[in-house]
Amino acid sequence: MEVPSVVLDSCVIFPMPLCDTLLRAAEAELYCVHFSQEILDGATRNLVKKGRMTEAKAARFQAMIKNTFPDATVEVPASLVEAMTNHPGDRHVVAAAIVANAKVIVTDNLKHFSKEALEPYGIEAQHPDVFLTELFDNDPDSMIEVIRQQANAARTAEKIDKCIV
Repeated sequence: MEVPSVVLDSCVIFPMPLCDTLLRAAEAELYCVHFSQEILDGATRNLVKKGRMTEAKAARFQAMIKNTFPDATVEVPASLVEAMTNHPGDRHVVAAAIVANAKVIVTDNLKHFSKEALEPYGIEAQHPDVFLTELFDNDPDSMIEVIRQQANAARTAEKIDKCIV
């Protein structure tokens, strides 16, 4: 089965548990992840703004994502962004999907990605719940392993936190 090419919107990179699940699934090669620098900047800007990360930690977070997925970052020409017809604040996301040849944009902001704006490019916007459910339906054993690893990592981190406090 062909692995789908997918663009993650910044709003699904922002909540860390969801981001962790999505990136672990990409690392397990259940899909091919893509994003632009603007998408990463939007996610980390919000993490810093909400007090969830310092600027330095946000820079390390971006570096970690880029190092883990070295082929994921796409360069988006401004002229392509300007040609998009979806919500102005998310035109760069559709343009990134076109550059990445992605068929799916994972976002919880579906109203910014109308069917009419995406249809000419063969792209679909999916809520992360729908996307993760489809990944599970396509390969339940791998998704169970992704969640198992995530849970184990969370338990280990919790034990470390208790030892530090």
